[in-house]
Amino acid sequence: MSKKQDSPNKEKTVWQPTTILAPVPAVMVTCQGKQGRPNIITIAWVGTVCSEPPMLSISVRPERYSYALIKETGEFAVNLTDRQTVKASDLCGVISGRDRDKFHETGLTIGRSQTIQPPIIVECPINIECKVEQEISLGSHNMFIARVTAVQVTQKLIDDKDCLHIENAGLIGFAHGHYYQLGRQIGQFGFSVKKT
Repeated sequence: MSKKQDSPNKEKTVWQPTTILAPVPAVMVTCQGKQGRPNIITIAWVGTVCSEPPMLSISVRPERYSYALIKETGEFAVNLTDRQTVKASDLCGVISGRDRDKFHETGLTIGRSQTIQPPIIVECPINIECKVEQEISLGSHNMFIARVTAVQVTQKLIDDKDCLHIENAGLIGFAHGHYYQLGRQIGQFGFSVKKT
């Protein structure tokens, strides 16, 4: 990364524009063409874009094998990774599904989706099924904006009152080329104004 030394703040160093937003989710996206086996692509360029209706985005390089599969069917699942699946997630990000079966090589289990054709990954704690609403060409990546059509959650994360305990999922974040397991909770939404 090239640096400039002319920051207006003596405590700062200015870098050229780069993808430094962190942490971001490290997810495995499952997709499948109309013919052929399902595939997995690891993506860190993913995010929520709308609450109502629930929507998210993923950004994929057009030259990636998975890009054509998603473009063909307009469907994919976002599978959140945890400590147990982080190695598989990394492998799925460095090998191509054009000539390798990633489910076979990682030992991950193909699970049935509720609303889409591509499968989910059973070992992942949360699976988000999606249908593409729009594609935007941005430069190195194309963004798929998709509507969430179903969510599957590992039962051990849900208590007897149907409350989700996502803090027990051991979710993984990605920051500047490294994977991190999310740590302890330090607050909750609105705690800064909550009356004690």
